[in-house]
Amino acid sequence: MVMTHMPDEIQNFPHLRNLQCAPIKQQDDQYIVLWDPAGLSPEKLILPLNYFYLVQFFDGEHSLEQIGGEYLKKFGEFLVPERLSNLVREMEGKLFLEGKAVEEAKRKAQEAYRQGPLRLPCFAGKSYEGESESLRLQLEGFFNSKEGPGTNPSEHRGKKIRGMVVPHHEIREAGPIYAWAYKELQEVESPSVFVILGTCHAGLEHGFAVTDKDFAIPLGNIAVHRPIVDRLKTEGAYFFEEDRQHQHEHSVEFQLPFLQYALGKTKPFTIVPILCSFPPGCLTEPELQPLSNDVETFVTLLQKVIGESGEEVCVIASADLAHIGLRYGDQTPPTDFSFHRCLQTDLEMLKHVENLDGKAFADFLVKEDDRRRVCGFSPIYTMLRIMKAEKGQVLRYDRAITDQFNSTVTYASMVFF
Repeated sequence: MVMTHMPDEIQNFPHLRNLQCAPIKQQDDQYIVLWDPAGLSPEKLILPLNYFYLVQFFDGEHSLEQIGGEYLKKFGEFLVPERLSNLVREMEGKLFLEGKAVEEAKRKAQEAYRQGPLRLPCFAGKSYEGESESLRLQLEGFFNSKEGPGTNPSEHRGKKIRGMVVPHHEIREAGPIYAWAYKELQEVESPSVFVILGTCHAGLEHGFAVTDKDFAIPLGNIAVHRPIVDRLKTEGAYFFEEDRQHQHEHSVEFQLPFLQYALGKTKPFTIVPILCSFPPGCLTEPELQPLSNDVETFVTLLQKVIGESGEEVCVIASADLAHIGLRYGDQTPPTDFSFHRCLQTDLEMLKHVENLDGKAFADFLVKEDDRRRVCGFSPIYTMLRIMKAEKGQVLRYDRAITDQFNSTVTYASMVFF
């Protein structure tokens, strides 16, 4: 296919940023919506399926002429070059394609984030109540709901809690499952420092991103633990280079209302907020060795800094589990059978987590080629590496339907002593 010359301002080799997507259905027509999980762009883009097919070739390696050729092979018809150039121009305008405009936007966003005195609440009033009293009532409702933990005393009362796995799915939906872990925290002996390992859905170059900003939420500001954070920054400054990712990432923020509710009235606490993003394959695949080195460097540094601080800490892994269905890349929607099989696989996987075996946990996902897209791998693995515990326990397991096609996310609450 021969294309006409494209204007210089249109990228000839468009390169899609790390975006998220989901299918939507309007009457009998199906579309794909794209958005930026890093929050650099507030825009969304809805594409018909034939245009979304093109986007997979926006990899910086295919020219516009080649992309047009792929369209011809797939659909048996020519794509008018102007339509492709308009699509590229629109995606550039929305900051969906790598390039100078995106780099400048990143620079400005980083500068603005670092100048701000606090990490402001991004999801208050959206994913959870934005006013303090309404939020307290909402949280209380999660604890007392029929899916929540209720009022029965914990079998672990009096023990020292060392860690928790908690969902980071939408609070309004998964709140009762969060509450299972945080009820344990209310009743056991807890430290005053919490290392919160969140999942970074936008991805990270070095596997981890730490921020030194205190967090604001409706129930009151939460301070970072300065001695630990400052030592991390002194000895591992490049793990702060992507700190802006905290600005729009929900996985740390979603834990904070529950921490405040569980402890805020009775025990002051501080946090060490860390985002994580690396695949299980980085521990075994030679081509991912640089990322594996970063992971090992950070884990070793964090172990050292916590140990030398003299503080006892509780490590919270903010982690969802499997993602199955059309929204997450499967070819067909989940069935009752496929969900039941996913449940069995999740619980088999979590046995390794209960047994504090990070290597077995990683090997399990590598063996299945991470087909179920367990997005909480990196925070759970990191928790297992740094936490000093003897045994874990799954308290509650559940799932959520996330679109019209029964796409499903699974999650669990776990505690470690």
